[in-house]
Amino acid sequence: VMSYREAVRQALREELQNDERVFLLGEDIAEFGGSLKVTQGLLDDFGPKRIRNTPISEMAIIGAAIGSAATGLRPIAEIMYSDFFGMAMDQVLNQAAKMRFMFGGKLSLPLTIRTTTGGRRSAAAHHSQCLEAWFMHIPGIKVALPSNAFDAKGLLKTAVRDPNPTIVFENKMLY
Repeated sequence: VMSYREAVRQALREELQNDERVFLLGEDIAEFGGSLKVTQGLLDDFGPKRIRNTPISEMAIIGAAIGSAATGLRPIAEIMYSDFFGMAMDQVLNQAAKMRFMFGGKLSLPLTIRTTTGGRRSAAAHHSQCLEAWFMHIPGIKVALPSNAFDAKGLLKTAVRDPNPTIVFENKMLY
């Protein structure tokens, strides 16, 4: 039986193998393997051009991912904790969600954003929120909330292959 964490890692690995336009970006995702170790080992297999650490700036992470997607790449941006989406809401709400419509459907934006949601022991207020409902009300953004390993892998792979922006919320307690 595969764990939720391993299912997400396997989906990332398979999409990186299947399409050289796919790359990952986020805080501490390369050498450290992410705060919850989901991306562990991917740097060794795909190198620093495809597994990219970023500064601690959610706005920069999402902005870079939007720009990359608009030019034909397929970024998978990680926001370490969904609690910090407030820092990037302008990018999500006014850029990612609207670009396809602003350009009359001539632009696709194959952007996947992965983030964690939910509480866990000793996580405190800035690492325990469930903000999925915010995004359910934004036209142009798809939202996925997988509840098991099978769905985590399948929904993430579907999101990466979709020509439109998708946010995948991964519950920390399921890893």
